[in-house]
Amino acid sequence: MGGWWNEVMGFILLEELGKEREYGLDLRLVAGKKGLKKKITDPRVHKLGLALAGFTDQVQPHRIHLIGNTELSYLKALSPKKREEITRKICSLKISCFVVTATQSIPKSLIRESERASIPLFKTRLGSHFFIERATKFLEQRLSATTSVHGVLLDVFGVGVLILGRSGIGKSECALDLIMRGHRLVADDMVHIRKMPPSTILGSGFDLVKHHMEIRGLGIIDIRSLFGVEAIRQGKKVDLVAELVEWQVDYDRLGLEEQRYLICGIELPMVRIPVTPGRNLATIIEVAAKNHLLKGMGYHAATELDRKLTEKIASKGRRDKPHGDEIE
Repeated sequence: MGGWWNEVMGFILLEELGKEREYGLDLRLVAGKKGLKKKITDPRVHKLGLALAGFTDQVQPHRIHLIGNTELSYLKALSPKKREEITRKICSLKISCFVVTATQSIPKSLIRESERASIPLFKTRLGSHFFIERATKFLEQRLSATTSVHGVLLDVFGVGVLILGRSGIGKSECALDLIMRGHRLVADDMVHIRKMPPSTILGSGFDLVKHHMEIRGLGIIDIRSLFGVEAIRQGKKVDLVAELVEWQVDYDRLGLEEQRYLICGIELPMVRIPVTPGRNLATIIEVAAKNHLLKGMGYHAATELDRKLTEKIASKGRRDKPHGDEIE
């Protein structure tokens, strides 16, 4: 089953890349200031390598293009005329940016052509390996697909539980009951979702309404002020979806059906919980979270019971089967 969501792919402006400090990219702009409004949309870092030798078919414009010690040594070994020709050809490819790593000096022809073509040329003191590792983590974080979901996200026994359901069915009241039991709120009403490669869904609250809840009859309440910082989390991986639904007659009473909920192309395990007066939804979600942990350890109660029943029936059938000398 899929959710109602619109996936948005991210991008980052090169001027933001140049200002990055958290991941320690240590970038300094050398040339191409006019191109800082260009966008990076691909988290992979591309080493120019063969492109410097003339093979440019695999050059992707919206990536960071790395020039390390090997590439610099190759350029410096060329004649001035050949070096000029190659840098002019590379800079004609509408590349987003160059990053020169390590401590070698940058050829003047590369600085000149980057400035002419408005391609930002950055310098970092990091070696190629360290820069690629840090830049990839930074770009995966910033460029990952995002969406928003109407629901409540909590940390229940370490399991990220996303509670969904129609407006007014009792999502926030159930979440408040769970908070009273010592579990932690991540977001109420609107949950910001980010897909982290390869298959992780992270949820958090929006800054303006973070740690607040709307409870019908009370209005807006501040969970952190009421219950303390131990009652909240800034973000949490979504492990399980619990959908609150109207009570109907036919439900899977054994739990053998594995239901899934699709967010940003990732299928998450889901349980549907019928709502009716007198049901303790908080307790049911606590049990659902513990049951999810057990399944992660390889134990599935419904499947195990089904296996035992099948074995019992088969064993009884063998005992009841008449032997050959009893047949006339």
